[in-house]
Formats: sequence, structure tokens, C-alpha cells
Amino acid sequence: VKYQNVILVSIGLVAVIVLSYLGYQNFIILPKSQEATSELNQAQYYFELAVNDKSSDSLYRRALYGGEGKYGFLDIIENYGGTDAAQLATYSAGMSFLNLKDYKNAILYLDKFNGNDIILSSLSKGAIGDAFAQLDQYKEAYDYYITASSLNDNLYTTPKYLYKAAIIGTELGEISYSLELLKRIKKDYPKSNEAALVEVQIARLEKLNN
Repeated sequence: VKYQNVILVSIGLVAVIVLSYLGYQNFIILPKSQEATSELNQAQYYFELAVNDKSSDSLYRRALYGGEGKYGFLDIIENYGGTDAAQLATYSAGMSFLNLKDYKNAILYLDKFNGNDIILSSLSKGAIGDAFAQLDQYKEAYDYYITASSLNDNLYTTPKYLYKAAIIGTELGEISYSLELLKRIKKDYPKSNEAALVEVQIARLEKLNN
């Protein structure tokens, strides 16, 4: 009885906070997310066309900057921050810049990607490695390839980035460790595409290592 008023006020505050949160989620966040997803579909459509088109630069630009009254990836990132669609747009924007050979912007956007998809996380780190390699920043490329290979152990991204790390590592003088990476591919991922390439590289590096 003595603390009845305090208890009632506390319960009232909790109720207001919960209702405010639910209202915010249902009437602001959910519609915003749905709108962002709708906008993303068109930009992603252009991106997918670009991936399968040899004359793809104009399509990548349309995916980035929009067209036909629809937002591009950059508009979605700016207007729908905090949504899953904006995160995916960040990844796709980085990959678009990479394909346009705008390596600095590719690194900028891919580094901002923080999605829950482990495969995309590996691919984004590996793509940053590719961008650094194109800029002749081999140490940075090497570090990102190693990171990309370790994020999720699978038959696709792990051997892919172990192989790239081994090739770049050779340029950095990491001959012994590059050999270890190649032998790991041969032993642990014999069915991967990279496994068919390692024998030649192993023989080459063993000569260099003698």
C-alpha cells in the first residue's frame, strides 16, 4: 500500500514504453522496410542484368543511381538506413563499383556492409581484397583474403580466398605459408574449382622455396 503509487506509475511507464516501441515498429519501421524492399527490387534487377551482360557498365550505373523513376542502391542507402534492404544495397553498391573499376568506392561501400548472411560477409571481404589487389596494395589484399577464407568454412568461399591469398602471398615473399594454404586446399577441398589449379602452383612454389 505504501508504494502503491510508485508501482502504478512504474507499470504505466513500462506500458507506455512497450506500446511506443510496438507502434514505432509497426507504423514506422515495418512500412519503411517494405518500401525499401520494393525500391531495392528494381535496382537489384539492373544489377543482375549487368552481371550477365558483357556491355554492363551502363546497367551497373543504373543499379547504382536509379532509373525510370526508381531509386538506385545509393538512394536506398541514403533514404532507408537501418533496414535490411539498405544493408543489401550497400553490398550491391560495393560490387557495382568493383565491376566499374572504381576500386576506392568499392572498398568504401563493401567495408560498410554488415549483414547477417555469412556467405555475403565472406564475399564482401574477398571483394575488398580484389579491390586492393587492383590498386597494387598487396598486403591489404592478402589480409582481406585471409579474413574472407576464415569467416565461413565451405566449399566455395574458403578455397577461393585461400587460393587468392596464396598467390598474393607469393608476391609478398610468404612462400612457405602460401605453400601451406595451397596444400590445405588440395587436402581439405579436393572437389573445389581451385583444387584443380593448386598442383602447378605447389610445384612452382616448392622450386622457389628450395
